[in-house]
Amino acid sequence: MSVTISAVRPRTSILEKPLSKGKGEVSLSCFALLFSELVQYCQNRVYTVPELQNKLSEMGREVGVKFIDLLFVRERNGKRETKLLNMLLFIKSTLWKSLFGKEADMLEHANDDERTYYIIEKEPIVNRYISVPKDKGSLNCAVFTAGIVEAVLCGCGFPAKVTAHWHKGTTYMVKFDDLVITRDKQLEDR
Repeated sequence: MSVTISAVRPRTSILEKPLSKGKGEVSLSCFALLFSELVQYCQNRVYTVPELQNKLSEMGREVGVKFIDLLFVRERNGKRETKLLNMLLFIKSTLWKSLFGKEADMLEHANDDERTYYIIEKEPIVNRYISVPKDKGSLNCAVFTAGIVEAVLCGCGFPAKVTAHWHKGTTYMVKFDDLVITRDKQLEDR
């Protein structure tokens, strides 16, 4: 008679497992459905297009606040940017890849205002599957993304107002507070 001894592994609960470094991907159809429901939810609670855009931006800010720590822990081992241009490049590349699977198309600096930058996306995924009724023709659902970007910037010490505009696809106008520009100049002088 032979006896087989096998190693019995104790089952570990999900709470004891380490956080994965992997990036979970959501199917495009699932994202489109969820975002469409979010837009409808917001639309049922407001009366005008500007109110709807403000509500979407507010929801985006909620997502952005939660996304900050996740990004910096996963991508940067807890290190945050201190220079303005590096932070903008982080948003254009790392943030956009985490959210949409690709980088934003362009990052530009305004010629006439040192506080203003533009992040340009030719075809934002948040606008791709939303049918805008004729009475809401000016609606740009990319204000949701603008809210995310604003929350990330403000949460990282770069207070700014971010708005979404129809230009070259969608252009996110990032207007920084004066103190950000002053601080960045002081960092350059060191």
